[in-house]
Amino acid sequence: MMATFLLEVGTEELPANFVESAIEQWQLQVPRSLESHLLAPQTIEVFGTPRRLAILAVGLPKVQPDQTELLKGPAASAAFKDGKPTPAAQGFARKQGVNIEDFELRDTDKGAFVFVHKTTIGQPAAQVLSALIPEWIFGLEGKRFMRWGDGDLRFSRPIRWLVCLLDDQVIPVRLENAASTMVSDRTSWGHRVLHPEPITISYAQGYVDILLAASVQVNQIERQTIIEKQVRACAQKVKGEAVISTDLLQEVTYLVEWPTAVMGGFDPEFLELPPEVITTEMVAHQRYFPVANSKQTDSLGLLPYFITISNGDPAKSEIIAKGNERVIRARLADGQFFYKSDQKIALADYLPKLETVTFQEELGSVRAKVDRIVAITKGIAQQLQLDSKTTQRIHRAALLCKADLVTQMVGEFPELQGIMGQKYAITSGEDAAVAVAISEHYLPKGAQGDLPQTLLGRVVGIADRLDTLVCIFGLGMSPTGSSDPFALRRAANAILNIIWDANLDLNLDQLLVATITSFVETCEKSQPLPDLQQQLQDFLAVRVHNLLQDERGIDYDLVNAVLGEAQEYQQRALTDVLDGRDRAQFLQHIRTDGTLDTIYETVNRATRLAKQGDLPLDVLNPDDFVKPQLFEQSCEQLFYDGLLKLLPQTQAAQVTRDYQKLVQGLQAIAPAVSQFFDGDDSVLVMAEATDLRRNRLNLLGLLRNHALVLGDFGAIVKS
Repeated sequence: MMATFLLEVGTEELPANFVESAIEQWQLQVPRSLESHLLAPQTIEVFGTPRRLAILAVGLPKVQPDQTELLKGPAASAAFKDGKPTPAAQGFARKQGVNIEDFELRDTDKGAFVFVHKTTIGQPAAQVLSALIPEWIFGLEGKRFMRWGDGDLRFSRPIRWLVCLLDDQVIPVRLENAASTMVSDRTSWGHRVLHPEPITISYAQGYVDILLAASVQVNQIERQTIIEKQVRACAQKVKGEAVISTDLLQEVTYLVEWPTAVMGGFDPEFLELPPEVITTEMVAHQRYFPVANSKQTDSLGLLPYFITISNGDPAKSEIIAKGNERVIRARLADGQFFYKSDQKIALADYLPKLETVTFQEELGSVRAKVDRIVAITKGIAQQLQLDSKTTQRIHRAALLCKADLVTQMVGEFPELQGIMGQKYAITSGEDAAVAVAISEHYLPKGAQGDLPQTLLGRVVGIADRLDTLVCIFGLGMSPTGSSDPFALRRAANAILNIIWDANLDLNLDQLLVATITSFVETCEKSQPLPDLQQQLQDFLAVRVHNLLQDERGIDYDLVNAVLGEAQEYQQRALTDVLDGRDRAQFLQHIRTDGTLDTIYETVNRATRLAKQGDLPLDVLNPDDFVKPQLFEQSCEQLFYDGLLKLLPQTQAAQVTRDYQKLVQGLQAIAPAVSQFFDGDDSVLVMAEATDLRRNRLNLLGLLRNHALVLGDFGAIVKS
């Protein structure tokens, strides 16, 4: 027999981000929980609105199926003595709730043992669910949970009602909270304005329709579709195109239960403001959808209209529009005043004011940070061998990159930092490339944001983040667990992604050491240079590993082969960041096409044995390390000759970063290595004679070292 299960947790208005997160958590956790308790439904849906979270499961078994399992007990010799059960047998029977007469003796590899078939009778679903529901509710995770009343229960917002049904029967659930107790029943509540009366849910399967009749669209997918259609229709009424961002659409979906799109307008004179100011005010502050006059909705052609999503009475839309118009008019008037006032002085004249803004208490002002950024850009420009004109532009962009932080506009709308810097740089007569770099150096914004597209923006962006990394780590404030208040992981990811995206030939380790050295010399509270350098190298190496594996799709063992366990591998990946990426991608490519398999066994066998020797890892030339006069078998000479042929291919790979010829060389030497190990004239590597053993281990060590130019094959797992 199958049933429909309903759980609705009614609350005070929940934050939109918590509703979205709670839905995702339940979608993952509840099916697993039901399945583990043998109550897997045919379908399960999770719903969420500002006032409720709900689960609707169709085709849920009314009773758990009986479970029969074969249990192994004590050895027969321990269970019976002289044909009578021992305390061991009696204890096993008592523990499993069976009779000794139910025992079976079965032979195993370790002799005869007692076995018994134990049947567990399935429990009614209502009984199981009654215990699971509180776990689901209070297992939800989120920020800033609260207590209410005198109790200790914690949730995002106070819980006001609880509906738990299995078909038409109430599942008894009690949520104890000190003096007050929430008991499940079949009473829910409709829309706060349109249907303020309580509603009775008589049957679980009718939940969605009952809520619709009470002016609540509980299905968030349907709600979002309705919102998008209404917003687009409103924009078309004024021959415009709605500017709909995915983030805003998702947010407003969880802010309303019965959406109504309401059109409002503002004075056209405000369109003289930069479009970013208008859209930031609308989207970030008021949750409005801007309207553009064409499908080119990126930053041009705004119309003097906005669309808001009301959760109130549709009949009052005109009143709602007027109220929102008053709000946006005041906000845009402020923006207009700030914009005009800010332009009364040049952007560069704001630099002294940065001395009054603290970057971090022990790191001084933002002005001091700007000076550090300028110094770091000099090192980057030198590495990239940029001409003097480009270098001067970079220095200017670095000097002005934070100047807009002390303008009135950015003070009111922090989201516009960089954007307003670009605007004010242009009106101040700065070079156009400098102006763009001021805006771009903040990119990427967010984990998956757009990267800067100009050289100036890239260089300043790298310098800004490198300074932040070194300074915060230098004060001993590195990220711990999930805590990363200065977004250092994101900063490191951005540095690497910018370098990779633009193929900037940078020695990141050299930049890191120079920045650390300067910081240690000027900051009294800095950690010692060696400790700080090691911490940051390890931190960046982890970011390289994660980006290659998670974002570039490189197999974990191939990433390990590039980074290795030894410090010199890690340092190499930071010294030549592009080469580390390219080697990882090349290894992935030759694994996919099967080439890696043709050299894996050869290299890995040599690598394992080479560990018994003492040949340094950077030696590639056999001169002074292999003595041909000690060869006893022809296979040793073949191996040696193969290494001589491989040497120029490896050296070329080091210069050009083209590893194809190196792989071809490893393929070519494979037969000689095979003969060295397994041929008719094979040799004993670990010979008793010290000079013979070292000579043969050095042959293997040289092959390992050539392969190390591509990666540590000891870290690669055979396909």
